[in-house]
Amino acid sequence: MASLDSPITIVRPHLIEFGIGTAAKLGKWAAEKGFRRTLIISDAFNAARIDLLELKGEMTVFAEVTPEPDTANLEKVLQAANGADAELIVGFGGGSAMDLAKLAAVLAGSAQTLHDVVGPNKVHGPRKAALAQVPTTSGTGSEAGIRALVTDPRTMAKLAVESLHMLADIAVIDPALTFSVPARTTAATGVDAMAHCVEAFTNRKAHPMVDIYAIEGTRLVGKYLARAVRDGNDAEARAGLSLASLYGGFCLGPVNTAGGHALAYPLGTRWHVAHGAANALIFPHVLAFNTPSAPEKTKAVMEALGRHTSENSASVFDAAYAFCAELGIEMKLSGLGVPESDLDAMTEDAFAIRRLLDNNPRDLTRADIRSIYAAAL
Repeated sequence: MASLDSPITIVRPHLIEFGIGTAAKLGKWAAEKGFRRTLIISDAFNAARIDLLELKGEMTVFAEVTPEPDTANLEKVLQAANGADAELIVGFGGGSAMDLAKLAAVLAGSAQTLHDVVGPNKVHGPRKAALAQVPTTSGTGSEAGIRALVTDPRTMAKLAVESLHMLADIAVIDPALTFSVPARTTAATGVDAMAHCVEAFTNRKAHPMVDIYAIEGTRLVGKYLARAVRDGNDAEARAGLSLASLYGGFCLGPVNTAGGHALAYPLGTRWHVAHGAANALIFPHVLAFNTPSAPEKTKAVMEALGRHTSENSASVFDAAYAFCAELGIEMKLSGLGVPESDLDAMTEDAFAIRRLLDNNPRDLTRADIRSIYAAAL
């Protein structure tokens, strides 16, 4: 793991507005910038409440964002973006909407295609339109980051694009927008935010400059997630989760996730399991597996979650599993419709995600991955 004197690069959106009732600040900001044409990329539910953003001028709304978006969904977004000729692109929704907004901002009107930019630092800049991100869930932290992912339906693999040109000019984080998120989704997305923090904290690339966000994000989830699941209108709890999600996003840029996300991705690409639910199911298994390689940090994670354990994998697994299960999250692959016959293919998919597995504090072999899936079945 990195030491204090190891080099690191930190990036943030140029402006962050945070707090209950801040959604309308986007309209004020856009008006001050003189933007006349705006494209809003959203799902059907959030598209029905874009008036909360108080945007002025000509607006084009793309309301067909799908969960775990694929390349076909991105093509529709790009068609809308090319037709709108927008000066401002707004991602308004969960991570899917915000990731598609990032890609639209750099690919609309560009000679580059998606496959030209997959990987790190391949986007030719500068982009033509400004970019604003407004999250309506507390999970991905995509509003803070420079990565976007879409699924290639032919290979069942996530295509990851990373570029500073996808950094938002403004992120508006209004926890009131999350009040309507159902309890089950609140639970899963909250664990996703925690997974970002935990995987960054125990990462081979972990750095003290990021650790402070990672452990505080974990603590916020431990303190507020169960409260928000019980009462979706608990403003303090919703704000705590929104901040945890933002902190998780801060962790993704310089450090990123590791084995947990690598094993979770095939659940989404093959079986269309929501990203947060997939991460929650996998979380206790990979945390326990990694415990021998990061015992002190694992202990700090469990304490931040309010769970005191002994420093052995079984104890960590039991406590982490209980944390997720008590939130009402489905913790068995079979419960999500994943058959045992698909575990070998999922293992191969996960093992190929080297950009994440190489970050893991303990090497995950094919056999290790297959064993984890079998234990989670």
